[in-house]
Amino acid sequence: QEQLVESGGGLVQAGGSLRLSCTASGTIVSGNAIAWYRQLPGKQREFVARVARDGSALIIDSVRDRFTASRDNARKVVFLQMSSLGPEDTGIYYCNIPSPMNWGHGLASWGQGTQVTVSS
Repeated sequence: QEQLVESGGGLVQAGGSLRLSCTASGTIVSGNAIAWYRQLPGKQREFVARVARDGSALIIDSVRDRFTASRDNARKVVFLQMSSLGPEDTGIYYCNIPSPMNWGHGLASWGQGTQVTVSS
């Protein structure tokens, strides 16, 4: 089953920025909409953003003013640019192919994710 690989997480101070990347082999990225998810401590994984094949992006309201999502099909990568990070953004971030029927559901196997830790 297809698997996507997340990278770019790390430890950052509050107010800082990170850019996460999502890559996969073949045409998995270029051929599909890709979504970002995150799992905050003690909570279930939640949908954060979706980037369509044409690059149009939808971001959840709670982070829309701080996060942007984009893609580079030629490089087979999807990005999640996060700025003005706060401790509330600490968690594991994942990417996946969102189900057309329910974007909260990922169609591919879940990868390891990338840890984002924001210190106050």
